[in-house]
Formats: sequence, structure tokens, C-alpha cells
Amino acid sequence: MWRIPLMLFVALCVWLLIFRWLPVPTSAFMLRQDVVAIFSADVPFVRHDWVSLDEIPRPMQLAVIASEDQRFAEHWGVDVEATTAAINAELKGRKTGGGSTITQQLAKNLFLWQGRSYVRKGLEWGIAGLIEILWSKDRILEVYLNTAQFGKADYGVGAAAQNLLNKPVGKLGAADAALLAAVLPAPTKFNAAKPSGYVRARQSRILRQMRSIGGAAYLQKLD
Repeated sequence: MWRIPLMLFVALCVWLLIFRWLPVPTSAFMLRQDVVAIFSADVPFVRHDWVSLDEIPRPMQLAVIASEDQRFAEHWGVDVEATTAAINAELKGRKTGGGSTITQQLAKNLFLWQGRSYVRKGLEWGIAGLIEILWSKDRILEVYLNTAQFGKADYGVGAAAQNLLNKPVGKLGAADAALLAAVLPAPTKFNAAKPSGYVRARQSRILRQMRSIGGAAYLQKLD
């Protein structure tokens, strides 16, 4: 029985090494949605266009960090401080969505499933740590920006910019970037094309956070 997890671990390492440089064509979340879309007219097929990090404006890179993981440059895949705070809050009966880093979200998007369970969270931590070992921070950010869900059908900033904001990704400004980042907590509920007052408030808060963490200079920490 020990051979099965070992083989899965080796396969995961090989996959990560292959896609350390190559564009990642899909993810577990995208595959699941496309399968469901075959059998349900209510679920749209995935729209996804790979865009290299060099083509993604720096404000867009900064916006997701400011919104999702301001300690991205410092941690090793798991933000121990934020995770501890989230666990303590849950033990006290308070629901919290905090604690997940960009690397953890990427691990979940690429390989795991939706929902909350200790098994999935444990796998998420382990895979996130492995990703941090085998990929650079720039690569993690690049793949995250290309696989995160920004709308009901749109995965990655390439598809999101074109289909939700009607502009090429290279034309995204700081306000556009903050708007797209604002929908990340619930991309099937929030709509960047028709933002609610709540989304606009999140957009303004993210713009302030982008400045407070140092602006574009923050991205130099990823090198």
C-alpha cells in the first residue's frame, strides 16, 4: 500500500518539474467545470487563455498579492501566523476564511477539490510546500494568475480581462486590477462586469492595500 502514495508523490514532482516552464493548460477546477457543463446547461464551459507573466501588468500582479496574500514574498507556502490565527478562531466557534496563501490556493486549484475538510487542508499544505521548493515565486504567481477563477466561466486574467472588462490583459490599469482581485473570494457570486457596491468597496480597499505594501517595489522581493 505504501507504493501508491509514493507513486502519487513522484508523479506530482514530475508534473511540477515539467510545468515549471511550460504553460499549464488546465486545472482540477477547470476540468471539473467542463465535465459538469457537458451534462448541465446551467454551467458554462471554461474560458481560459494563458498569458505569460511578462505580459501581465504589474498592477495586476500586485493586486492579487495585496488582496489575497500580503506575506507572499516571505512565507514558504503556508503562512504560519495567519493559519494559527484562523485555527484559533475556528476553535472558538468563529468561522473564518483566512489563512490560505496564494500558493495554497494554487495547490487547491490545480490538484484538489472544493469544500472544507482536514484531509483536503492537509494535502493543500503539503502540495503548497512542494510547489514552493520546485517553483520560484514568480512562477507561482504566474500560474496562479492564469488559473484563478474570476467569473462563472473565466479562469485566468487573460480570459477575465477580455470577457469581463472588454480589454486585452496588457491594458489593465490599477483600478481594473483591483476590481478583478475584488471578486476572487467568490467569483461565481461577484461580477466584475457589473460590480455591486460591496465589490466597489473591496476594489477601493485593495487599491489602498496595494499602496500600503509598497506598490510595484514589492514585486522586487519575489526575485
